[in-house]
Amino acid sequence: MALPWPELPCFPAYLLVCVQLVFLGVLLLASLLQLFKQKNNHEDGITTNGNTKDGDEEPPENPTADRQQTAKCGIPTKTSIACTILLLAVHCLLLLSMLLSFSGHNIISPALAGSCSSRIGTLASEIAQVLSLAASLFAIRNVIKAESTMFPWMLRAWWICGFLLSASSASLSTYLRTTHPGKKLELPDYVNFLSLSLSSFLFGISIHGKTGIATATATFSSDMKEPLLPAEGQSKQRTRSPYGDATLLQLVTFSWLNPLFSVGIKKPLEQDDIPDVGINESAAFLSSAFAECLDNDAGGSSSSPSIYRAIFLLVRRKAAINAFFAMASATASYVGPYLINDFVDFLSRKKERSLTSGYLIALGFLCAKIVETVTQRQWIFGARQLGLRLRAALTTRIYAKGLVLSARSRQGHTSGEIINYMSVDVNRITDFIWYVNTVWMLPIQISLAIYILRTNLGAPGSLAALAATLLVMSCNVPLTRMQKSYQTKIMEAKDGRMKATSEVLRNMKTIKLQSWDSQFLGKLKCLREVERSWLWKSLRLTAITAFIFWGSPAFISTITFGACLMMGVPLTAGRVLSALATFRMLQDPIFNLPDLLSVIAQAKVSADRITSYLQEEEVQQDAVEYVPPGGDERFDVEIESGKFSWTPELVSSRSSSNVTLDGIDLRVKRGMRVAVCGTVGSGKSSLLSCILGEIHKLSGTVKVRGTKAYVPQCPWILTGSIRDNILFGKAYESERYERTVQACAMVKDFELFSCGDLTEIGERGINMSGGQKQRIQIARAVYQDADIYLLDDPFSAVDAHTGTHLFQDCLMGILRDKTIIYVTHQVEFLPAADVIVVMQNGKIAQTGKFDELMKQNVGFEALVGAHSQALELVHAVESSTQQTTSLLVADQEENSDPSRTSKPCQQQQRDPVGVGTDNQSGKLVQDEERETGSIGKEVYWSYLTAVKGGVLVPFIVLAQSSFQVLQIASNYWMAWACPPTSDSNEPAVGLGMDTILLVYTLLAAGSALCVLVRAILVTTVGLSTAEKLFTDMLHSVIRAPMQFFDSTPTGRILNRASTDQSVLDLEIGQRLGWCAFSIIQILGTIAVMSQVAWEVFVIFIPVTAVCIWYQQYYTPTARELARLSGIQLTPILHHFSESLAGAATIRAFGHGERFITGNLGLVDNYSRPWFHNVSAMEWLSFRLNVLSNFVFAFSLVLLVTLPEGIINPSIAGLAVTYGINLNVLQASVIWNICNAENKMISVERVLQYTNIKSEAPLVIEDRRPPPNWPSIGTICFKNLQIRYAEHLPSVLKNISCTFPGKRKIGVVGRTGSGKSTLTQAIFRMVEAREGSIIIDDIDISKIGLDDLRSRLSIIPQDPTMFEGTVRGNLDPLCQYTDFDVWEALAKCQLGSLVQEKDEKLDASVTENGENWSAGQRQLFCLGRALLKKSSILVLDEATASVDSTTDGVLQKVISEEFKDRTVVTIAHRIHTVIDSDLVLVLSDGRIAEYDTPRMLLQRRDSFFSNLIKEYSTRSSHMNLNLT
Repeated sequence: MALPWPELPCFPAYLLVCVQLVFLGVLLLASLLQLFKQKNNHEDGITTNGNTKDGDEEPPENPTADRQQTAKCGIPTKTSIACTILLLAVHCLLLLSMLLSFSGHNIISPALAGSCSSRIGTLASEIAQVLSLAASLFAIRNVIKAESTMFPWMLRAWWICGFLLSASSASLSTYLRTTHPGKKLELPDYVNFLSLSLSSFLFGISIHGKTGIATATATFSSDMKEPLLPAEGQSKQRTRSPYGDATLLQLVTFSWLNPLFSVGIKKPLEQDDIPDVGINESAAFLSSAFAECLDNDAGGSSSSPSIYRAIFLLVRRKAAINAFFAMASATASYVGPYLINDFVDFLSRKKERSLTSGYLIALGFLCAKIVETVTQRQWIFGARQLGLRLRAALTTRIYAKGLVLSARSRQGHTSGEIINYMSVDVNRITDFIWYVNTVWMLPIQISLAIYILRTNLGAPGSLAALAATLLVMSCNVPLTRMQKSYQTKIMEAKDGRMKATSEVLRNMKTIKLQSWDSQFLGKLKCLREVERSWLWKSLRLTAITAFIFWGSPAFISTITFGACLMMGVPLTAGRVLSALATFRMLQDPIFNLPDLLSVIAQAKVSADRITSYLQEEEVQQDAVEYVPPGGDERFDVEIESGKFSWTPELVSSRSSSNVTLDGIDLRVKRGMRVAVCGTVGSGKSSLLSCILGEIHKLSGTVKVRGTKAYVPQCPWILTGSIRDNILFGKAYESERYERTVQACAMVKDFELFSCGDLTEIGERGINMSGGQKQRIQIARAVYQDADIYLLDDPFSAVDAHTGTHLFQDCLMGILRDKTIIYVTHQVEFLPAADVIVVMQNGKIAQTGKFDELMKQNVGFEALVGAHSQALELVHAVESSTQQTTSLLVADQEENSDPSRTSKPCQQQQRDPVGVGTDNQSGKLVQDEERETGSIGKEVYWSYLTAVKGGVLVPFIVLAQSSFQVLQIASNYWMAWACPPTSDSNEPAVGLGMDTILLVYTLLAAGSALCVLVRAILVTTVGLSTAEKLFTDMLHSVIRAPMQFFDSTPTGRILNRASTDQSVLDLEIGQRLGWCAFSIIQILGTIAVMSQVAWEVFVIFIPVTAVCIWYQQYYTPTARELARLSGIQLTPILHHFSESLAGAATIRAFGHGERFITGNLGLVDNYSRPWFHNVSAMEWLSFRLNVLSNFVFAFSLVLLVTLPEGIINPSIAGLAVTYGINLNVLQASVIWNICNAENKMISVERVLQYTNIKSEAPLVIEDRRPPPNWPSIGTICFKNLQIRYAEHLPSVLKNISCTFPGKRKIGVVGRTGSGKSTLTQAIFRMVEAREGSIIIDDIDISKIGLDDLRSRLSIIPQDPTMFEGTVRGNLDPLCQYTDFDVWEALAKCQLGSLVQEKDEKLDASVTENGENWSAGQRQLFCLGRALLKKSSILVLDEATASVDSTTDGVLQKVISEEFKDRTVVTIAHRIHTVIDSDLVLVLSDGRIAEYDTPRMLLQRRDSFFSNLIKEYSTRSSHMNLNLT
């Protein structure tokens, strides 16, 4: 029996009238303001005589008309006009019908003519609607006239409001027609449905906001402008972004990606195939916008603006749109559970209900799913888009901050920590953007769920459900807190492991030379074990959470049904099924809240870490006063009463112990050459730092006039070609470039390189010798053509000949008119200086010319005296003609006459100390390995069988299958056992409701336990597999040869150890599991639906085929996008790491902006594949959702159409309950497969590094040398040939000679002659291609590397220190007592310095030993050798960074401590090898000479004799001053 038509209240109608009047008023006010503005502009622009005020030009007669002629209306504008006109026509027709009906004409039912019982309210509402539509049409006309690119905000707000009103009216009509099936559809109903359709288009246009109007004049209103890219960012030609040009329909359907898919299906995508991101996603725009937000927050009064407010200001508009979509999606998702009871009731009473009502219910289901699909895809895509924007903004800000960190702040944050800010912490903040929509969705979801339960089960059921829900949520609170603490511990452990990994990779050469491989491998394993223990605790807690998640619907339903049973509420099949569907929907709000709290906690920790970093102390901006060059001032550098400290926080008014420089007064005239000398640690480098503004100024003034160029003591070389390093951002000028190269003695090196100056330099210049790196950075400074040159010990790494060339042609030649301040330990370069500054204990002890200082007898003469003693030794040997022993050179064809110098090699070769470069392109660092095509099955198989051969995988599948079967069985039981309608009170099975509920509870509990078993198994297998792959990768990398590290950037390895390993630890196991779980779930859903109506397969099978086709069409493009995204992340980290290392040099040259611009480009290169990858996911998900909605709608229509009696209404309701989630399940199957394949790329990348070609074994048990080997230390080279790659020429050629045991052998030669390669061959850092090296009758190629390297000692050219303590650096293996350590420190001149430290041997050493000078670091390396006391010691420029006095003392210590040992010395200071027993001269990789120094000097044409003459000549001027 039909219910009477209800009378509706009039309040909504009056409210609607008010809203529409407000809109009309605002629109009228805006129009008046616009007219007033145009009038003022007209009066301001035109004078009374009709001319323009400036009198230059007359305006066009009708500029607006001119612009309109070039304007082209876009699809959004045309669509808005069409929809508004149709709406206006429809509502005018309805208004006319109402007027006729009220006047007595029977056009529509009077009861339906209005929305309320009052005719006045109805007419007023409709009249206001017509007027509002007419006004909006007028507003659109003004938009076209003004050629605006965006619709006004008021018009967009009105369209959104109109959509909501239309949706409400249509929903009300649908509800009334469903509850009153006897009534026919009339004109107001058709108007409501048509209005909803048209308003939906306008709603989409309002969200998009853009008019699509294209004009040639590019006229924008002031409130529509967007910040432009910086000029530098605009210089690069950008391809247009298809997303930015997309129409509304393309944005909704993501079809703007179709061109990219059409390319990706034909061939593997390359970076150049991917379009640029839109302007709003570009790094330059976002960096500028974020900086503006920070500045606005600071307001000029705070030095530490809130990053939280800045993030809010950056994302607020887009976040608000996302919030609307999220709330709409949440609302639409609960329409299905609400309609299930009505649908079951319809099926039970088909005879009493018309098919129209059934079809309307089906239409309600379909419309809700469509709205849910569109809004869900949009808010998910919007969240990803916001994450991209925030990541780009924070990444660029962190990078820019890294370039201005003070030295003190830099020591407090290692490179690994800062990189973690950029990768891990930024990701956690962007993850929060994804979860923030939960804040808006949560109350809507819970409120709607309770409302549905209240409607179906009454107050008792809804209250019981609410109580159970709150109980489950409260149980998650402590779990969330525990998870938060675990996450914090994981981050701390990860930071520690990555910090140690970065240090190990950076110093791998030293580790291998010292045979510390096993020690540091064990250290990394211990750190990983700590991380793994916290990972296990976190994942175990995640398994428990999963158990609660999947068990909560059963628990809540049991409590709710039990309460209904106790309170006497009848449980029908429709009510039960509606409640079950609602309980399943409640899973999201139940677990989203704890997840939200957890993500908020993680994001806050990360935001606080980044905030702390961004608030770190920067380089003192007012430390140096920069004065424009020119004028009458003659001084380029002025320091008055300067007081400086590296640790200003430790400086007190009472004590000056931590003051680095004190009482500094220095004036340098334009064009002067100032030399700075002093003992190790006296403050020489700090003096240059105070001129650069790097050290904190406590008092005094520093003035600098002109541009600066800086050459640091430790060379800083960028990855790239030699030419790029020399140009350093400057334009290439061939004449200036050639002069620079010649002055810096680089011509010979370019001839040796196969590709000349286009040869690529490895990371940190690892394939260049120390001298080459030094000269490259000197050339870089020279090419800049600066006014002031600051050179920190520029001659330490070059030989005597090259040093003389640099001094004469560079300092005294091409830079003769420049102001030069150079630090040097080589006394022979002091006499040419206009002023010499002698540093002592942080103060300027003496200043003056060389002659003046020698007469003062204060301390300078001690430095000169040590050099003079060495020079006297050289002269004594040079003048002696005493005969010496015969040559020890073995007979060989090219060296049969020892007195004859080998002919120079005509064959070009690359630098002998480097690794192989590509012979054609000079490319050393190859592009990162990238697989193409689908992920190989062997990758999946390797992952699944890594732990116990994959025996646990079938048990995981069995547990999930059991869960699905038991869950379906429990729901099937309730649907089948409960009565279909409230009219039949008896259950269908003849059992009591308490028994039915008990069976349901047991089945539900069993399914929950299966989930627990599955979760624990997945966690165990996933973490165990991740641990095994990590261990394999770690072993493979540590045991890789040095050539691998020379050609592989550290960032590339760290990316795998950090990002990819995190995927293995936390994601890939779950992703693969969900692939199987989603397939099992959809099979269960299909089984339930097919039992009710097998006809659904008619549509399901073809739709599934289409879904599979879409997946296959999508996967090639998405896979390559994911790969490219992973590859493009490495350059960002690598560039950041390099920039941090050379921040002082970048600041000195004033190239900060250039490096920031380079970082922006790298961020955009990463954003492009990442953005299009997440867009591609939404492209696929949208299509799969639409197809599954089509299947669901077909199923509903089929159920409605089938005659009564063919199907059980209760089971049909169960099928609908499962079918509601069909779109989610069907999409999740494909999405999980695709996502898992994308994540498997991380497994693929890790597996790549588990199969690196290894070095020789560390130990060969059957060929171990005696314990006392080598006892004598004789080294015999037999026909030794070395090459770094098969396609390259030999570096060492036919080396045959013998180093006798317990003798001192000096190795000399020009830069690039093969000296360092010879030492590397002794340690087997590079294996011999032919020939052999025999030490004490044992061929070193036959024994293990650990047995070889642990028995030898070396002091490398680049001093290396590890973060930790002094003792840990001297004795990492803890083999010696404290007494031994102190004794070694005393011998290497560091004992008193360490004694002064409060911590003594536990004194701290920061990253790279940056809190110790370069000379001190070299002395520490000598201390290691003194502790080790090996029979063979190799010195590779061991004292290059110390002064002459300290050098003399150390040479004496080495002579005494190693008098009965073999010492091989490579040195550029001639006096360090002049007293050697034998001297080996190398030239172009061959033996040029080999004899005693005296015998070589007897031959005046010998190479060694020429070196001595050169050294003597260079020092002659100083000798004259001495005499």
